[in-house]
Amino acid sequence: MTSPIWHPFHQHGLKEPIPLVSHADGAAVYTNDGRRIIDAISSWWVTTHGHCHPRIMSAVREQTEKLDQLIFAGWTHQPAEDLAAELVRILPRPLNHVFFSDSGSTSVEVALKMALGYFVNRGDARHRILVLEHSYHGDTIGSMSVGARGVFNRAYAPLLFDVETIPFPVTGSEQATLDALEYACALGDAAAFIVEPLILGAGGMLVYSPAVLAEMRAICEVHGVLFIADEVMTAWGRTGTLLACEQANVVPDILCLSKGLTGGSLPLAVTIATPAIFDAHYSTDRALQFFHSSSYTGNAIACAAANANLAIWREEPVLVRISDLAARQSANFKKLADHPGIANPRQLGTIVAMDITAKEAGYLSELGPHLKAAFTASDILLRPLGNTVYVMPPYCIDDHDLALIYDTIFAVVDEL
Repeated sequence: MTSPIWHPFHQHGLKEPIPLVSHADGAAVYTNDGRRIIDAISSWWVTTHGHCHPRIMSAVREQTEKLDQLIFAGWTHQPAEDLAAELVRILPRPLNHVFFSDSGSTSVEVALKMALGYFVNRGDARHRILVLEHSYHGDTIGSMSVGARGVFNRAYAPLLFDVETIPFPVTGSEQATLDALEYACALGDAAAFIVEPLILGAGGMLVYSPAVLAEMRAICEVHGVLFIADEVMTAWGRTGTLLACEQANVVPDILCLSKGLTGGSLPLAVTIATPAIFDAHYSTDRALQFFHSSSYTGNAIACAAANANLAIWREEPVLVRISDLAARQSANFKKLADHPGIANPRQLGTIVAMDITAKEAGYLSELGPHLKAAFTASDILLRPLGNTVYVMPPYCIDDHDLALIYDTIFAVVDEL
């Protein structure tokens, strides 16, 4: 029987097999036909400490016996209060107003609405959003609008609002990026600039320096343009630090977090703002309140999972594990660096990426499905971005599994 499920980012017309996963543990998922598949991309970048982490699963079970869901408009519960307080404690000041949502895309939608509301409520006519070339911020209307225009969103172009695109800071041409940002900010109508700090995810795992990130933040500050850091993918240690922004000593006006917030166990997101942005919505006039919510805002079970994740960060040597994984990634990566079929090898923290030589590059490269099928056949869960292969495993992965990932990539590329 054909499944009625319509899968995301999947062309059903290609008739590619869809494995049925029965359970997961640590750095692997297991199919119903008995295969063990190494999860080399943390199941779309969400699983940090490993699948079904005992502390997180225990917290989820305990919370299900107390409170499952509560309307969050004017009501609250202890898991959300504890989570917000701990986030404010560990994040740089003055990020101290926490707004809950349920995915990375919605956290970006919230950030954009906060930024526009900030200027409207202040009586300032700023409305333009600045974005970085090749960026990706999600699949809702606002998050698509601030992402790169192309195959991801061309069918929905009539729904998208106009933005000003700043060129990506290619190594050696960073000044062009800074000059373009300076010019766009100086026009006076820009409300916000949104970036993925240090590395662009779905745009091809493109890396740029902390120095450029710091300069971009400084330009925005001079011109009063709000700086939004989309750390949905980059936070929770992926780049080697809790936040990627830390490496540039940058504190954004608005910060978006999701994915690893619950250790990858449940959907939850937060958008965290400075007092100035909160205060612009603070009034006795109800028309100035922040008009955004979803039914599951601040879900108690998801918040309990996030609190368990933050307890792991607080009580266990997570950054040591991350540093160790980054070093092991680098050691394994050396096997591939000189392969003639691989170009532009790059690493940032626990993330490694490379471009496989192909006649056609980019997300729709015909090489992508071939690579994905070859990796799956070898019991490795890797999902290339076209001809770009990246490795972003859970922090708990052992030496054997990590070596097997790179041996498989070498064998597949060598065959090509």
